[in-house]
Amino acid sequence: MTKIRAAITGIHGWVPEDILTNFDLEKMVDTTNEWIITRTGIKERHILKGEGMGTSVIGTEAVNGLLKKTGTKPEEIDMVICATVTPDMLFPATANIISHNCGIKNAFSFDMNAACSGLLYAIVTASKFIESGAYKKVIVVGADKMSSIVDYTDRATCIIFGDGGGAMLFEPTTEDLGVMDSILQSDGSGMPYLHQKAGGSLKPPSLETIAAREHFIYQEGQPVFKFAVINMADVSAAIMERNNLSSDDVNWLVPHQANLRIIDATARRMGVGTEKVMINIQHYGNTTSGTIPLCLWDWEKQLRKGDNLILAAFGGGFTWGSIYLKWAYDPK
Repeated sequence: MTKIRAAITGIHGWVPEDILTNFDLEKMVDTTNEWIITRTGIKERHILKGEGMGTSVIGTEAVNGLLKKTGTKPEEIDMVICATVTPDMLFPATANIISHNCGIKNAFSFDMNAACSGLLYAIVTASKFIESGAYKKVIVVGADKMSSIVDYTDRATCIIFGDGGGAMLFEPTTEDLGVMDSILQSDGSGMPYLHQKAGGSLKPPSLETIAAREHFIYQEGQPVFKFAVINMADVSAAIMERNNLSSDDVNWLVPHQANLRIIDATARRMGVGTEKVMINIQHYGNTTSGTIPLCLWDWEKQLRKGDNLILAAFGGGFTWGSIYLKWAYDPK
């Protein structure tokens, strides 16, 4: 029996026009451009501004661009998954709103939250629906408006995050292409080090939580950095070993863009040279679920059918994982 795999057949990214540079941040908090670049590799990030502008705006722009680019009709889509930690609201799902905005009416849609690893979780979920033979066209959106939960008086976190995202179309293939293997993991003991303190059922919004500034990202940098360096690197090496891939076999490492030092450590652990690593953190910062699709969008013209890609991410929770994917098309 011929094996069905899920292959990316199109990708489109979108970021807002407004840019927040390191020099802008120098005027807002006690930091410098040099310090930010040395610690993170980030020079600027895009910010979504305006009334009524939530994460669905990013997702809608990305999906509409994807449909146009691939010549796909909205009614052909079977499912939409949106990976995000900044939904427009707790319910309905941001994926529902995106689908409505894009005229996608024959699909079911839902959100997925695994912090910065959410995009990988969503890809694997989409691939399983396609491998089952039940669905033919699935869109995975990775999008976040991180500026909505960033405290711009906290110099430790406000330098890191930006807004943006992308959308990917997955379709079945019987060729030796698409999602080949994955390793996804999580460890809830990491919760104290990276989370949002209030706004959920554990600590609902109140005047007290707002006054205490508990609706923003809380992060203890050192434990998160240490755990990310070890686990993102290890899981990427593990998926290579499991699939008998040498560093020469890997065409591209597509890492979550959280911190340049974490990316470098992962590449070294894999034995992959910097020329094979997709890095655009300097332009976008950490867009959480948006980083990997934005990388693939930026590098799309350099990708060739059959290229071996290793996708890797680490996020709050803690969550982390890696996907071995074979690119399915040549530049168009």
